[in-house]
Amino acid sequence: MHRVVFLDRSSFPPALRSPRFEHEWIDFSQSAPSEVVDRLRGATIAITNKVRLERRHIEELPALRMVAVCATGTDNVDLEACRAQGIVVSNIRGYARHAVPEHVFALTLALQRNLLAYREDIRRGLWQQAEHFCLFNHPNRDLYGTRLGIVGRGVLGQAVGALGEAFGMRVSFAEHKGAKIVRRGYQKFEEILETSEVLTLHCPLTPETRSMIGAPELRRMQRHALLINTARGGLVDEPALAAALVQGVIAGAGFDVLSREPPQDGNPLLDLDLPNFILTPHVAWGSDTAMNAMADQLVKNIEAFVAGAPRNRVA
Repeated sequence: MHRVVFLDRSSFPPALRSPRFEHEWIDFSQSAPSEVVDRLRGATIAITNKVRLERRHIEELPALRMVAVCATGTDNVDLEACRAQGIVVSNIRGYARHAVPEHVFALTLALQRNLLAYREDIRRGLWQQAEHFCLFNHPNRDLYGTRLGIVGRGVLGQAVGALGEAFGMRVSFAEHKGAKIVRRGYQKFEEILETSEVLTLHCPLTPETRSMIGAPELRRMQRHALLINTARGGLVDEPALAAALVQGVIAGAGFDVLSREPPQDGNPLLDLDLPNFILTPHVAWGSDTAMNAMADQLVKNIEAFVAGAPRNRVA
């Protein structure tokens, strides 16, 4: 009989159906690093959303046969250690193919139309005191005809591109940063930086992509460009972005992620009180429809492993 342990059940709101195999299921609301080994001792299947599974944990868990990550990103799991122990790791894919792209454009449109700045003007009574029927205090730009640069061409990157095309944007996908060969259908990373009026990130966080957007990259962007990040906070050098927004190096940014979540020890982006910066608390993925799809896929991943045909494998 399989023993299934969910290390951080409270981080995953939707209901889960019971897997169709004989099992024991144990939920923990949250798990500290010091609790991981004891809680997983004897477990054959571990479920984690954001709790880290490091090599030191994995090497003490000889019974563990599968790690089911209830997210797309797997940077919280030591994949090499899992491979060395013969542990299957599966993630969840494509569940937010509508939720995240819609959030990307919610952020983009709010910034492109300067909605926060205009809302503040009304709160301060500026429209009420205007001489004319309208108030034009801030730039108000169309998306139509602008260039949308996308870093990452997975399900989400492609879905964002499709929405961009529907808005009449010119869509381009970036080649890997530092790549010597540019594949067909891609453009050099540096060219995407320099030509995009909206740059949106949809790639995983890896050693190669960590801080891929820093001060030098921000300076290469156009001054009226927007940077959107609904992927991983570590993709962007946050102090550099904060400085760039204050100094007007780029026009604005919309983020749904930070390098550390929750940001209990502070973050330079939390201190920004600017109308050209929008920060949401990692909710782009969390529409009701997306979460239900995610829950269904999580259980199917576990059932597929038990049936001897693992799917969505990353290790």
